[in-house]
Amino acid sequence: MTAPLKNRDMSLASAETLARPTVGSPASRPHRLIHGPLHERAKKSLRVMKFGGTSVADASCITKVAHIVRDSLREGSVVVVVSAMCGVTSKLVEAAAQSEAGNSRRVATIFEELRERHASVASALVRSAQTRKRLWRKMHALFQTAGVLCEDVLLRRALTLRARDSITGLGERLSVLLVAAALAEQEVASEAIETTELIVTDACHGAAEPLMDQTRERCEVRLRPVLLRGIVPVVTGFIGATVDGVLTTLGRNSSDYSGTILGAALDADEVTLWTDVDGILTADPKIVPGATEIREMSYREACALAEMGAKVLHPKTLRPIMQRGIPLFIRNTFAPDRPGTKITATGPGGGARR
Repeated sequence: MTAPLKNRDMSLASAETLARPTVGSPASRPHRLIHGPLHERAKKSLRVMKFGGTSVADASCITKVAHIVRDSLREGSVVVVVSAMCGVTSKLVEAAAQSEAGNSRRVATIFEELRERHASVASALVRSAQTRKRLWRKMHALFQTAGVLCEDVLLRRALTLRARDSITGLGERLSVLLVAAALAEQEVASEAIETTELIVTDACHGAAEPLMDQTRERCEVRLRPVLLRGIVPVVTGFIGATVDGVLTTLGRNSSDYSGTILGAALDADEVTLWTDVDGILTADPKIVPGATEIREMSYREACALAEMGAKVLHPKTLRPIMQRGIPLFIRNTFAPDRPGTKITATGPGGGARR
């Protein structure tokens, strides 16, 4: 935990204000950019690539992500959306609950475990001691902010939905820093950007919905210039912000939704969800050993599967891109040569989008 608050009467609203990212915050400043020859050619297409928690679970996984992104830049521009490292959000949910219960020792243990895990990954990813120091300074500032929020909840024994969002959104804010650092190690120009600057939502904490017109405007102003400079934006999944800048979350396991929101806002050519399976399967492989992946299907079919509880798709994922006819791919980070599943408006044999 952080050191005790100097002002023990600080209001919860004040504590939550500390968690509100602003331009100039650690994740909004450009990472050390290394421009390679991949960025010297005009881009022919735009892909949004979202990587889930298992894809960024450790340093080895994050390095695989960096290789996938680097290779994809040969074909066009890329926006990367990342989840928190596998298991981190669950730990943060527990920290928030334990804060409300007054269990300061357990909260301190959770934060120490998370600090050690992220520091270990940073050390494995970044060769330069000076660069590692800068990276850890940014992560430390985020941990400090979350610690202050938990301490305020401990003092009041009250966990608001707004405070819960701010605490549980820490994982993605840390993850973008690590992925951007990994890309820099691969000589890919990158910038970590928090979606509090991009996805504008309503004020329904814990299950916020995007306001697409405002989100589209923000993306054009914030992301388009970055892409035109040949830089890969590395963006947080899961979180957004109200018009007034208050951090919100889109719901558990909603980083896929973040990816399609951004894909629709930028009118991307495609969105790819990178995960730890080869795509959507004909059956649960734990029950049916011979289950195989479905190469192509329609939005309607995929929505039906999501509504029935298919774990590979968040139920809201397809909504933003269906309106704009953007194809969605589901592919395996650990087997990137496999085609995965393609989801389009018409399904097999329906032709290209444009």
